Amino acid sequence: MFKNLIFCLALISVVACGAKPRVDLEEKGLQLRPTTQHETIAKVVANLLENYSYKKVPMTDSISNIVYKNLLDGIDQSKNYMLKSDITEFDAFKNTLSQDFKKGDLSSAFLIFNKYTERYLEGLNIALQQIDVNHDFTKDESLTVLREKLNWFNSEAEVKEQWRKRVKYDLLNLKLATGDSAKFDLDKSKETLRTRYNNLISQAKKTNANDAFQVIMGALTAAVDPHTNYYNPSFAQAFNESMSNTLEGIGAQLMMENEMVTIKAVIAGGPAFKEKSLQINDRIIAVAQGDGEFEDIIGWRIDAAVAKIKGKKGTVVRLKILPASSDLAAAPKIVTLTRDKIILEEESAKREIKTIKGEDGKDYRIGIINLPKFYIDFEALRRGEKDYKSTTRDVRLLIDSLKKDQVDAILMDLRGNGGGSLQEAIELTGLFIDQGPVVQVRDTRDRVQVDRDQEPGALWEGPFGVMINRFSASASEIFAGAIQDYGRGIILGSTTYGKGTVQSATDMARFISATDRLLIKAAGGTDPDTPNGAPEFGQINITAGKFYRITGSSTQHKGVIPDLTFPTQYTAEKFGESSEPSALPWDQIKPSTFTQIADLSAVTSKLNEIHQARMAKSPAYSFLLEDIEEFNKFDSIPSISLNETKLKAEREKNRLKNRERVNKQLSFLGLPAWKEGQPQPKFDFDFELDESAKVMTDYIRTKK
Repeated sequence: MFKNLIFCLALISVVACGAKPRVDLEEKGLQLRPTTQHETIAKVVANLLENYSYKKVPMTDSISNIVYKNLLDGIDQSKNYMLKSDITEFDAFKNTLSQDFKKGDLSSAFLIFNKYTERYLEGLNIALQQIDVNHDFTKDESLTVLREKLNWFNSEAEVKEQWRKRVKYDLLNLKLATGDSAKFDLDKSKETLRTRYNNLISQAKKTNANDAFQVIMGALTAAVDPHTNYYNPSFAQAFNESMSNTLEGIGAQLMMENEMVTIKAVIAGGPAFKEKSLQINDRIIAVAQGDGEFEDIIGWRIDAAVAKIKGKKGTVVRLKILPASSDLAAAPKIVTLTRDKIILEEESAKREIKTIKGEDGKDYRIGIINLPKFYIDFEALRRGEKDYKSTTRDVRLLIDSLKKDQVDAILMDLRGNGGGSLQEAIELTGLFIDQGPVVQVRDTRDRVQVDRDQEPGALWEGPFGVMINRFSASASEIFAGAIQDYGRGIILGSTTYGKGTVQSATDMARFISATDRLLIKAAGGTDPDTPNGAPEFGQINITAGKFYRITGSSTQHKGVIPDLTFPTQYTAEKFGESSEPSALPWDQIKPSTFTQIADLSAVTSKLNEIHQARMAKSPAYSFLLEDIEEFNKFDSIPSISLNETKLKAEREKNRLKNRERVNKQLSFLGLPAWKEGQPQPKFDFDFELDESAKVMTDYIRTKK
């Protein structure tokens, strides 16, 4: 059948072939098959993407190619399971997948997913067979785990060789973890691996059609727009819970990348945020409950891994972490966190005052407002409560208190602030400017609405600065962009994320017709495993508009570029909207009519000169540059040595290098050295915040 189909596609430009037949999954004996509900939803989502999303992308060959690539990346990004022959078979579908979805035909996509599941289980069974092979740790060979830039396996022999090396590395890792080769128990380690691989097999066998459908729909929506997502009922419930500010856990947004649970965001107010122990792109490879044994989670399903990491408030979880700046050969670090309830109060704006000695020898008081997100209690507002909680209300009180404490300047810290309420971004801007436009929003019909600050006067008219970084996004970019466009303050840090779009979250039930409901009911009804309270047909978060600054420039892709830039390891090519292939482009519209408060170009030029001169003498700045260099060194993860002596020496070298670097920082801060046997110390010193406060003292002096 596939040979005939490939032949037909090859002749498509010469002869007219018949419509591509639906793949008969039952005939092939494949376990996972789409339901009538899945097929209906796929058809509806494809229609929404074509006709109602901001981008309005037709389901064409070119989109099908992207969907196809996304699907392969979603199931086997590292090319550790599939054979080249599998991909050759799948290539017959790469020009038709999106058109199939439009017709409600998911058979090709499910065929691909089923084949991946089959290859995954085959690989794990090979791993079980390789445990008892005689592994020579003196042999000079290496393992490449992340193979996305390599070709697919040509044969089952190549797959077997890859698994032999993976098992050998797992055993070697267990041996080095003992710290003493004499204490290494080979039989016990083999049992550990047997348990690990059997657990993975058990999890894989629990994969159901809903899991496959979620991955498949993710491949479709990501081909159109990185911020448009379909969530099946279970995922929709989890997403909405994450927005409710009542989660209990470590406070991190997790994603599966290359079979490892990866930190994609640290949630403001959570344990990880408070401890500053996890960074973006750190990888969690094992989890332990309290003082219990570590459980490896490499290769686990994301929901199963999250279930181990989440937990009740007050309980302790230990994580084995491979830092983003380390390669896979590095020894993992252990992070201990006490789970907590993450509620809105902990994400509220907070203040502090830093006293900075200026270049003139005078002490200056800099008021710092840390704002993790733009929040508002919509429920309390709808109930008509006068004291409902919001960003602007909280910041207004903080500014009043800072004025009473007679600060010389205010610095708003928006680093890591991923956005939130658009209305709050507008109203917060109004605390620092007089009446005027703040942001423009263009909808799917190309209508432009100008959102304005309506309140006369400004609460704070003194020197003002805004700190941003690569993970400041959406509402943060609106606020920082408006402050910059008005010339109201100095923008410091690194270029923001570049998310200039707005999404609308809608229950899919709105789009399911009465006829489709009858068809679904006749086929067995909706999924009986749908959680209580979850949307029956899932939920779609679809891009419905685009933000523009009052100058007419979009924040999309470009973000907000600071007036005074700090170096960062998070490049636009790897982090941010511009790293997303399907992201909307940058463009511009007509500017709003507004009156600039000041032209700060000459001031920022002078401040940069002073800043650079200070950095030339700063040990802390040197530490930052070293961190960036170390981070970028492992941007492309190399092969791992499977020679015990070499791998052990490499890890010891890295350990000593880390100790030396930590002790340099401790010395700079006037703290005692980190000695052998002691836990690694944590640093509360925030170089970027400290330097930004110093820049504000420079700014104050230039205004005199």
